[in-house]
Amino acid sequence: QVQLVESGGGLVQAGGSLRLSCGASGRTFSNYGMGWFRQAPGKEREFVAAISLSGANTYYADSVKGRFTISRDNAKNMVSLQMNNLRPEDTAVYYCAAQFGDSYLYTRAWYDYWGQGTQVTVSS
Repeated sequence: QVQLVESGGGLVQAGGSLRLSCGASGRTFSNYGMGWFRQAPGKEREFVAAISLSGANTYYADSVKGRFTISRDNAKNMVSLQMNNLRPEDTAVYYCAAQFGDSYLYTRAWYDYWGQGTQVTVSS
C-alpha cells in the first residue's frame, strides 16, 4: 500500500503563488508515476499535471501550462506542484495521486492511490 499526504494548500490572492507538496510512504516511490488532480464544487475531478517515474517527462492540462510546474524528488519520496499566477478559477481541492508505472498519466482511472486532498482558494 502507498500512503499519500498533501500539504501547502491555503488562501491566496489572484496573481499570487502557492506550492503544494505530497509525501509518499509504504512502497517504492520510484515505481510510481505521480499526478495532481483538482475538483471544484459541482464539477468532476480533472487532471492538472503528472510526472513520469524518473521525472524525465512532465505533462500539463492546457489550463495550467506555463503557470504550474510539477517536480519529484525520489530520494525524499516527494512530489510537488508549484503554482504561479493563480486565478480564481484555480480554486479547488487538489489531490495527489500515484500510478503503478506510468502507462497513462492523464487518466484518473489508472491511478492506484490518492491523498486526502488540500483546499486551494484564490481570491479576486
